Amino acid sequence: MSSVAAESAIVFHRENLTDDILMDLYSKLLYPRLIEDKLLILLRQGRVGKWFSGVGQEAISVGCAAALQSDEFIFTMHRNLGVFTTREVPLEQLVAQWQGKADGFTKGRDRSFHFGTMEHHIVGMISHLGPQLSLAAGVALAHKIRREGKVALAFTGEGGTSQGEFHEALNTAAVWNLPVIFVIENNAYALSTPTQEQYACRSLADRGLGYGMKSLSIDGNNILEVYNTITQLAADMRVMPHPVLLECRTFRVRGHEEASGTKYVPSDLAKAWAEKDPLDTYEQFLLNERILTPTLIEDLKTANRLKINDIVEKIWTKPAVESSVSAELSDVYAPYQPTEIVLEADAPKTNRRFIDAISDGLRQAMERHPELILMGQDIAEYGGVFKITDGLVRIFGRERVRNTPLCESAIVGIGLGLSLKGMKAMIEMQFADFVTCGFNQIVNNLAKLHYRWGQNADVVIRMPTGGGVGAGPFHSQTNEAWFTHTPGLKIVYPSNPYDAKGLLLAALEDPNPVLFFEHKMLYRSLSAEIPDDYYTVPIGKAAISRSGKEMSILTYGAGVHWAIKAAESLDIDAEIVDLRSLLPLDYEMIQKTVQKTNKVLILHEDTLFGGIGGELSAWISEHLFEYLDAPILRVASLDTPVPFAANLEQLFLPEARLKIAMEKLKRY
Repeated sequence: MSSVAAESAIVFHRENLTDDILMDLYSKLLYPRLIEDKLLILLRQGRVGKWFSGVGQEAISVGCAAALQSDEFIFTMHRNLGVFTTREVPLEQLVAQWQGKADGFTKGRDRSFHFGTMEHHIVGMISHLGPQLSLAAGVALAHKIRREGKVALAFTGEGGTSQGEFHEALNTAAVWNLPVIFVIENNAYALSTPTQEQYACRSLADRGLGYGMKSLSIDGNNILEVYNTITQLAADMRVMPHPVLLECRTFRVRGHEEASGTKYVPSDLAKAWAEKDPLDTYEQFLLNERILTPTLIEDLKTANRLKINDIVEKIWTKPAVESSVSAELSDVYAPYQPTEIVLEADAPKTNRRFIDAISDGLRQAMERHPELILMGQDIAEYGGVFKITDGLVRIFGRERVRNTPLCESAIVGIGLGLSLKGMKAMIEMQFADFVTCGFNQIVNNLAKLHYRWGQNADVVIRMPTGGGVGAGPFHSQTNEAWFTHTPGLKIVYPSNPYDAKGLLLAALEDPNPVLFFEHKMLYRSLSAEIPDDYYTVPIGKAAISRSGKEMSILTYGAGVHWAIKAAESLDIDAEIVDLRSLLPLDYEMIQKTVQKTNKVLILHEDTLFGGIGGELSAWISEHLFEYLDAPILRVASLDTPVPFAANLEQLFLPEARLKIAMEKLKRY
C-alpha cells in the first residue's frame, strides 16, 4: 500500500500451535522490548551510542527467527534485535558491542548491528542497506549447490527497496531459483520520507511478481501470522528451492534513530498504530486464551529486567577498548601463511599466450578446489568475451561455471555469500571498467569484513584492464588505484604468462579478497614457456625483469614491456622492477633497487594524478631520500578519460613520454 494508514485490529489464529509454542513466542517477543526499554534510558545517560529502535516491529524479527532452523542464515538490519535474542546471542556480548567494548563482536570498530556472528548464523548489515540481500542469495546458492535443504533470509526496509541492489538480488535469485526469503519491513517511513514518496505500486509484494517469484504481503505486527507464514514458506523451499518476497506491514513507533524524533508523524496515525502494538495485542490474546495470567506477566517482566540491569552494569564497569597499531593492522586481513608451490626446473612446459596461462590456471584451480564457483557474464558456453573460460563449462558443469545477469553488485555479494559458507568464488568483470557497478560490495563489504568482525571474504575478482586496443573511455581504464587505497583488499597485476598463472593460483588459494588485473593488450600478443603443472607466485613479492645500475624503473603490467623496450633502444642500463603486487607492496625490493641505482622512475598506465606512483614516490622520499641522486620522476597516462581514436590513445598513454623521462633522469 502506498498509504501509511493504520490497518484494522489484529486477529490471531493459533492454527495447530501448542500452548508451549505460543508461550515461547511471547517470551521471545517480550525480551527484546525490555532490553530496548533499558537501552533508551542508557542512551539518554550517554552510556550507549546511536540507537535504532525496533519497538513496535518485534513480531517480524522474532517470528522469522523462531520459524527458521537454528543453522539457517539470517541477514539483519538496524531494528532486528529480536533476531539476536531469539537466536540466544549472549546479551553480555551485545551490550559490550553497543558500548564499544573489547568484548563486543567488533572490538569497538563498529556499532549497533553492523556485525555478524557465525556461531549463531547471523550476518549484520552495512549502512548502505541493500547489500545483505545479495549475501543471502549467495548463501542460498551454496545451499542449492550442496543440496542441503536449507533456506536463507534477509531483511530490508521499504526504503531499501528503491536501491539497485534490491532489484539485482531479486532478479538473480529468481533466475537461479535460490531458496532465499527477502523480508521487507514496511514500517511507513524511510527516515522521514513516507511510503507515497518512496514507491508508487500498491504493495511492495507486487515487485516480486515482476521478477517471477512468489510474493506475499502480511501483517507484520501479528506474531502468529509471521511465524506461521515463514514456517510454511521455509518448509516448501527446503524441498523445492525458489525465492520468495515477503512484505511485512508494520510501523516504526520511534525515530529512524533516537535523535531524529517523530515530529513528522501525524499524531492520529501514531495513535492508531499504537493500538496494534505487537506485544500488547499478543499479550491480550494469550490472556483471553488463559495461557497467560497478569501475575505471570509481571513475574516475567521483573525477572527479565533484573537480568538485563545486572548485565548492563557488569559490562559498564569493563574498561574502555584499547588496541595498538600492530593489532589494528593485523586484523585487516584474515591470517594466512601461503606455502609457495615451486616446480622443478625441468618440469614439463608449454608455450602459452598470456590469455591461455590464465585459462590454464582457472582449470587447475577448479580441479584443486572442488567448491570454487566461477561467475560472470557470458562465461559458460560462450567462454566469456575474451574466451578465457572457453571449455570450462564442459568440464565442470553449469553449477560451477555460471552465466550471470548484468548484476555486478549482486554477483559480488553472492560471491561473498558463498564465502560465508566456506566456498570460494571467482567473479569475472567483463571489463575492469564495469566494476563501478559493484564498487560498494567490494570496498565496503569484501574489504572491511575481516577487520570489522573477523570473517574472511574468499573472493577473487578478475579485471580485464588497460588500453592500447582502441576500446575508448568505457573499456580501457586501468583503475587499480581506486582499490589500492582500500585496506583489506589485495591487488595483483601480472605482466607475463608465468606470473599470470602463478599469481592467479595464489589469489585463489588466499582466503582474502583479491582483485586480479589482467591487461587485455597482452592477452594474445605475449607468450612464453610456462609449467604445465600447478604452481604459485607469491602475492606481495616484486620481481626484477631486467637488471641494471643506472636507474630503477618501478612499473607493472604493460609498463614492464614499455620500459624494457625503451631501455634497450636508448642503451640505458636500467633496472626494471615488476611490482606484480600493488597491495601489499614489496617495500624490501623497492629499497634494494633504490639503494643500488640511486635514481628512480615510476611508470604506470593509470592516469598520473592519484595513481599509485604518487604513493610510491612519497614512500621513497620519506624512507630512502639519502640514497637518491636525482628527483623521483613519474610517467603515466594523461589526466583525461581514455580516448578512442588510435592517435589520441597513443598521445594519452605514457609510452611516448617514457624515453624523454629516462633521458632526463640519466643526465642527473
